[in-house]
Amino acid sequence: MSVDTRTRRIGGEPGRAALRALAGRAPAPASPARTAALHSGGVAAVALLTLVGIGALLREPVLIPPIAASAAIVYGVPALPLAQPRSVVAGHLLCAAVGYLGLALLGRAPWVAALAAGVAVGVMTLARTPHSPAAATTVVVVLQAPDPVRFVPLLAGAAMLLVLAGMAASRARRGAVRYPAYWW
Repeated sequence: MSVDTRTRRIGGEPGRAALRALAGRAPAPASPARTAALHSGGVAAVALLTLVGIGALLREPVLIPPIAASAAIVYGVPALPLAQPRSVVAGHLLCAAVGYLGLALLGRAPWVAALAAGVAVGVMTLARTPHSPAAATTVVVVLQAPDPVRFVPLLAGAAMLLVLAGMAASRARRGAVRYPAYWW
């Protein structure tokens, strides 16, 4: 089959055909879903930029990759158990503790980070605080070895800021899912 025949069959110019192929068969989100996506993305950006500003003032990194991943869960799927305050805050703190324990017992190495992250997943499961980005906090602690006196309060504050911003955002937009579904 020639390119011209295939282009006509897909429906138009070669550029449009490529875009349609990339889009797949999933329907485009309805207008309210697009509004919700813009709202969630905007709130996430403001919350994360706030963390960057706090970090600049304190001259400490407050925005770490696991916190950005937490923002995606809290603002993108706020009804999930993974997004609830108990999981976000306690999950990060438990995983940081596991990371510091692994660091103290076994040292700073990638294999220790991997082992500690696996243990952290088990600890979160037992504690009923599932939050997948928190497992990455364990890896950050083991590989970067941040000073716990500075890191842990900043981590707790960053997690709480995400939760509070999620709560405010859910009340600011009419029809939004109320966040949190539960605190503890």
